[in-house]
Order: sequence, then C-alpha cells, then structure tokens
Amino acid sequence: MSVLMIVFDMAGTTVDEDNVVYKTLQDAIVHYSYPVSLNQVLEFGAGKEKLQAIIDILENTGFKVTSDTIDLIFSYFNDKLAKNYDTLDVKPLPYVERTFKELKERNIKVVLNTGYNRKTAESLLVKLGWKESNQFDLLITASDVNNNRPQPDMILLAMSKLNIFDPKKIIKVGDSTVDIQEGQNADCLLSIGITSGAHTREQLAEADPDFIIDNIAELIGIIDYLD
Repeated sequence: MSVLMIVFDMAGTTVDEDNVVYKTLQDAIVHYSYPVSLNQVLEFGAGKEKLQAIIDILENTGFKVTSDTIDLIFSYFNDKLAKNYDTLDVKPLPYVERTFKELKERNIKVVLNTGYNRKTAESLLVKLGWKESNQFDLLITASDVNNNRPQPDMILLAMSKLNIFDPKKIIKVGDSTVDIQEGQNADCLLSIGITSGAHTREQLAEADPDFIIDNIAELIGIIDYLD
C-alpha cells in the first residue's frame, strides 16, 4: 500500500527549539502565581494549541482560574515567546532534512502541522531556512482550523489542499500523545510516536500508537515494510 503523505509535528518531532515554547508556557503560568513544573506543562500541554494547553495544564494541576486570568497568561506567553524567538537558535532534529529529501524523492508529500499559530510557525521556518515546495510541501497550523488536536481538522485540511482523499494513504508522526490521537481520529494508516520531544516512550505508549520510533530516519524502514 503506497503512502502519499506524511504529516509531521514541528517542535520536538522535526524541529529542535530547546523546548522554548513549553519553558515559556511554564514561565507565563508561574508569573501569575500558579506553581507548575515543566514536567507538568509537558504532560498536560504538549502538542496542543497553546491557549487550550494553558487551560488543560491548570485544570489538571488543580488550579481554579478565571477566563480573564487565562487570557492574561496567554497574552504574557505570546509576548514573551516573541522575545525569546528573537534570539533562539533553531535547528532541525537529527536526520530530518535527509528523511524529508528521501520522502520527496519517493513522491510522498511532506506536511508540517503544529499547535503553534501561523505567525509563530512561520518564524521557525525562517530560522530553519525551510521553504514550502523545497524541504516540505505544506504547513498547517492551529490558527488555520476551528478544532485543534486531538481533533483531526489539521490533517483533513491538508488532505483537502493536496487532493488526497484516502486517510489510509497517510501517516502521522509526532512526539506527544495528542499527535497520536490526532492521527487516529483522522483514521490515518499509521499514527507513530517519536521519543525526540515532549513525551516519554511510556507516555506515548498510553495513546496506543502503531509504532514508537527514536529517530525520524526509522520511517523509511517502516514505509519499505508497508510496500
């Protein structure tokens, strides 16, 4: 069965940005006197649209917070993240660019999707020097859809834009449980967890992925096995 498209998460899956988003999320929440740890931020917020991540982190750590306070935290987060990105050293994770090149040589579409908004995601791409139709074929962000992970809207939008109609021709790869659930909810052929980012192998396993890999180059062997 030939694969037509692979949908990759960005931070922690294809992009190494030193966890700056989740460190900034933690900083923003702590700034408003809610003492959460980075591990809690990763456990309850990884892979999600960032406003929803703040809500889920606070709810799961037992804090009752008004919507006004959540809005303040989110605004502080966005301002601080923009400043952090100005000086951030961003690089691809190991084997990513080589894997993208091999996939494109096989005529497999490379899609990036992310819980970031479009402005943040595009700023990362500029730092990486990645361009659409070169390293990847399409970028879909949290601000492009109504419903975010684990709902399948971002994958469905990518399918529509690339004229791919069978989800069983698609693989989803990500470093968080909501990435895996997103792929499952889109009825993808495979939903694959990768240990390079937010969640541990044990945490990824809780979402019942089809595979858990340690580096992105392992995808090629999986595709060869499918064929």
